[in-house]
This record gives sequence, structure tokens and C-alpha cells, in this order.
Amino acid sequence: MHLLILIHLLRALSSTYAAPTTQKPLLSTSHEDGLEDNLTRGSSGRPLRGRFLHISDLHPDPFYKYHSSSSQEDACHRGEGPAGILGAETTDCDSPISLINATFKWIDDNLKDEIDFVIWTGDSARHDNDEQIPRTVEQVASLNRMVVNKFVEVFGKEENINDTDPTNDFIIPIIPTWGNNDILPHNILAKGPNLWTKRYLDIWRKFIPEEQRHSFERGGWFYVEVIPNKLAVLSLNTLYFFDSNAAVDGCADPSEPGHQHLEWLRIQLQFLRQRGMKAILMGHVPPARTESKMSWDETCWQRYTLWLHQYRDVVVGSVYGHMNIDHFMLQDSHSLDLLSLLGTNEAARRTSIGDEINVQSAASYLTELRSEWSHLPKLPKVSSKKGNGHSKEEKFLKNIGGPRGERYSLSLVSPSVIPNYFPSLRVIEYNITNAEIRSPTSTILKARVDGHDRNLLELCRVVDRERRNEDLGIAILCNQAMDGSIDYKAKRPKFKIPRGPSKLSPPGPAYSPQTFSWLGYTQYYANLTEINDDFTNTTMPRTMTEGVVGSGWKDGKHHGKHPKKSNPSPSKFEFEIEYDTRDDKIFGLEDLTVKSYVTLAGRIGQYKPKKGDRISTQISDEKSSAQKPEGHDLLESGKKHKKKKKHRKHPKHEKRKAINRVWFTFVRRAFVGSRDDSDLHDEFGQPIGLFQDS
Repeated sequence: MHLLILIHLLRALSSTYAAPTTQKPLLSTSHEDGLEDNLTRGSSGRPLRGRFLHISDLHPDPFYKYHSSSSQEDACHRGEGPAGILGAETTDCDSPISLINATFKWIDDNLKDEIDFVIWTGDSARHDNDEQIPRTVEQVASLNRMVVNKFVEVFGKEENINDTDPTNDFIIPIIPTWGNNDILPHNILAKGPNLWTKRYLDIWRKFIPEEQRHSFERGGWFYVEVIPNKLAVLSLNTLYFFDSNAAVDGCADPSEPGHQHLEWLRIQLQFLRQRGMKAILMGHVPPARTESKMSWDETCWQRYTLWLHQYRDVVVGSVYGHMNIDHFMLQDSHSLDLLSLLGTNEAARRTSIGDEINVQSAASYLTELRSEWSHLPKLPKVSSKKGNGHSKEEKFLKNIGGPRGERYSLSLVSPSVIPNYFPSLRVIEYNITNAEIRSPTSTILKARVDGHDRNLLELCRVVDRERRNEDLGIAILCNQAMDGSIDYKAKRPKFKIPRGPSKLSPPGPAYSPQTFSWLGYTQYYANLTEINDDFTNTTMPRTMTEGVVGSGWKDGKHHGKHPKKSNPSPSKFEFEIEYDTRDDKIFGLEDLTVKSYVTLAGRIGQYKPKKGDRISTQISDEKSSAQKPEGHDLLESGKKHKKKKKHRKHPKHEKRKAINRVWFTFVRRAFVGSRDDSDLHDEFGQPIGLFQDS
């Protein structure tokens, strides 16, 4: 009886929150087809490649002028200065249209036939950074239409462009999402339906499945089954979670669009679990949260973290943009708090990160991330004493949520196309091999019985104490709800918590290598200093922090210089590989599972790293250029310089910075290799003496 009620409830909710549907199938949707063949071959015989493109923060600017000034008052729109024909790298200027065209041409020439779908995480209009040329509603919309047309040029199906089905116009699915600069005024999006949800319903009509257009108009969210009946990408409207959006107020109140959006997400994840499917989450503003900083409202972060934890058997991973720096973040289920979930926590608020992070705020933010990671549970050293090491390892595994690290969830943040540093693209590889595909019906009954949502108190009563203690994140909530200190029913009687995976279920693809698990990614960058070819190499540019004015605007490392030629003659535009996680000797990621990143975060957080993770204490006096191969000097340091380290007694060496080379690589990559190594050592290093006795 209860099962029938649940089924009817889910069907009723589907009319509000949009039932599963498809955009442009890679595979046949027929259940009669061979499932194994469907996983490895796309429509019209196109095979799956096991890769997808993540592109973010293009920020095209039709007013950009090459060889203009990069100062804040000119914004690469006028004056004379170092702005290159293809962009002003390391500045806060937006992207010239030439960079957008060159980027899509490179994708056409190099990636078009090698990827299965595209995740496009927003900010496809210029910033409102020039008082002399204010943005308008039509300008923001037209720039987004322009980017849509670039996708049509590269991925469009010529024979279908003008047919009656706008979602059949592409050879692969393209999934967009909102950026905080895709609206006017920026950051501010009210509850829908509104002007912007209606406009983007029209602009993105080619991408949004017809059955989901009503819910998109209400809130700007939708999803696409990129591999029908197997894998879906959920496009989140993170502006309703964004702490800088003054038009909304978090996710605790059922009347708020953030609350409604997370309810939509919960229901979709439940549907996908019932169907035996997996999900990728995408959004613009990432769920950044450190001791003193945050990008989402706390009530939204709490519910999102709870959803990811409870649906960890469904979610493959999540990708975001917005911050322009290359990094990752972990969501810790042990940070769940019932009062915060209910929106009644009056604890001290974190400072909002706000708009795109600049060089100065990035340093503080990354340093706080590292500080938090320094407190992660540490893998014990191998002990020669019988039984001792084994018990420590068991404690370590319990502290991280078991052998797969299921206490945590993971969010990857990709750098941007806009050349605040260097333009970037990311291609993620996922597992499509060795697939033992079972019919989804084999798991539906179990999911319906064991996976439906329950009132929190009901859940805590039916889940025995032993099982709750195995999942400390849920135990925290249950203990708070059941100890009598909180009048839970009076606070929010309708709050429901999803059931987690069945104990009989295997770990999800984010935790255990399997079909759809992420294997690695290739990070590409375009070295605009070399490509623009406007400056000789005889004079080293100043450091990036010297190019930051009081307001936080970056005028760039070439500020004050004049190009060597009056007419630009750039080199051939191309993206190069900055690094590839699969052959990266420094990070050493075996795959992109949560456990791999928990281990990496722990290594980054070490202030006294193991010998293999140390940089030589002597840092070259010569500033390294951004053109040096990524990781070159780091690989030459470490063990093979270990013996020489004892003989370095020159006084000047005491002024040098000696740092964890995993941390150093992390911050170097955060800025896409655009900052000088000596600058990074000065800003992110520690004194040499810290390591002498370690």
C-alpha cells in the first residue's frame, strides 16, 4: 500500500519537476536493442569515445580593441597598451571575439570527433566593467545567441538545422547553464517565471528537451540523457544557491526557488536511481566553502551535500566554472547540521566570495582550502609491530567513510576561456569499457522499497544504531533530531531526508572504478604571450600581483608596455596540453574517484611533506617563465637533490621559500601556469627551516 502511494506521489510530482527525457540521443532508446552494443555505439553508427568537453566562462566582448590599454578605466576598449589581438592574458579584460572564433575553430579541428557531449557552464556575456559602455538586456542576450551559433557551426547537423525538431540539430548533446553574468543586473535572478527564464528558454531552445520547457521557465533547470537510459547530465541553476543573489533567500523556506530547485534535484536523482541510471551534475557557481568564505547560502550547501551523500550511488561527479582558477573541493558529510539544514542556525556567517575571484582573494581562498585539508584523516605509516598498523588503518578508513572515502563528495572547478590567466579547456575521460549492462528493471523494485524518502525522525527510528554509526554524517542529524534538544517538528515538519544506498548496493562510480567512472582529464591552455607575439623575451614581465590595483582589477603583466609591432601578426592559435592527470607524476591520481582526491588533498595539506613530495630548498634566482614545460623544475627536484641539500649554507638560501611540491603544483595550475614560479614561492611558500628536522 505504501509502495503504491509512493509511486503515485512520484508520478504526480513528475508533472511539476519534469520527467526524464532526451535531447539528441547518442544511442538508440529502444530496449529491444542490444544493451552492450548501445553502450559502445552512438546513433548513425557513431561510436562513443568515452570523453566529454567542459567549457566555461567565455565572456565575449564585442567592444574589445587590440593594442588598447588594459587599465581599469579603459578595460581594453580604448587607449593604447598591451591588449593582444587574441586577448589580454593575465588581465581582467574580457575575451575578444577573435579568441572565441579561434577557440571554436580549434575545437572543430581537434575535438569535434573525439567527444560524446559538451558541458557548457555559463558566463557567455561580457562583464559590466566599463561605465562608458553599460550592458543592456539585448546585448547580454545577443552575446549568448552568438555563442549558441558557434556551437551550431561546430556541432550542428546541416541537414536538420531548419527542421521542426530544434533538439535534433546537433551531432552530440550540448548542455548549457546560467552564469551570474548572463543576466542583468549581474548576480540577481528572481524567482521564475521571469524575463530571463523566458529569454533563455528561447535562446537555448535547441538544447532543452520539450517536456522540460515548462519547468525550465519556472526555474531555469533541466537535464539531458546524454546516453539514454544510462547516463544523464543535470543542469543546475546555481544562481538560486548563490549567496550574492539578493533576490532570493537560501534553500530552507519551501517558497524559495532554491528550496524548490533542490527538491527537483532530489526527485530527479530518485528517478534515476529507480531506473538504474547515473548522473553528472553541472553548474556555474561551485559550492565553495572554507572556514571564513562561501559562495552558496549555507542552507543550500547543507542540502546539496546531504543529497550528494545520500545519492552517492547515482552521482558520477560534478563540474563547475565561475571562479576561473583550476582546483577542486570536497564536501564533507560530517559538516551536516540539522539547524543549518532547517535555516535556523544563527552561527557566525562566512564571508561571501561573490563575483569571480581575483588574484588577491584567490591566494587567501586557496590557503584556507589547504589549511582545511591539513586536518584530513591521515593514512598511517606502515608499522613493523604486528597489529598496530592494522588497527590504525582501520581507524583511518572509518574516519574517511570506509575504503572508498564515502564520507566525502567531490566538485571539480575548471578554469575559463576568458584570459584572466591563460584560456583553458578541459576534456574528461570516462569509462565505457568492460561494461556488464543489466536491465534497469532488475534494480527498480529494490530502489522503490529501500530508497524512498522518509521524514527524518522516521528514518532515524527505522535505521538501527549500528548502521547509523557506520554513516556518521547521518548519525549527526539523527542524534540532533532524537536527543530532544531541538523541537524538530515545530521547526520544519515537512523536511524529508532521502534514504541512502542500500547496504547491498556496490559503491557508486564516483567511489569505485566501473562504467561511467571518471578516469582522468586533459587540461588544455593557449599561451597567449607566445601566440600574440607582441613582446620580445629580453625583458621579463613583472609579477602578476604587481599588476593588481587597489580595487582588485588586474591590468596584467604587460601593463605599461607597448607592442613591438603596430600591426599584429600572431602565431598560429592552438591549445596545448598543460597537464594530463593520467601521466602526472606529481599529483599521481590513479583516477578521478573521491578516494583519489581525498588522498591528494591530504598531500597538499602537509606542511611537513614526505620526502618524495618536497621541493629542493634552493629556488633558482631566475624567474621562471610561463612558457617552461609544466612541472619541469619540480620533477628535477626532490630525491635526486636530497644529498646536496645538507651542503647549502650560503646565507641567501635562508631567504628562499621551501614548499610542498604537490601544493606548489596545485597553486601553479590554479593560475594556469601564468604566474612566475618565484612569485608563487613568495606568496605560497614556507621558510626552509620548517623542513630541516622533518
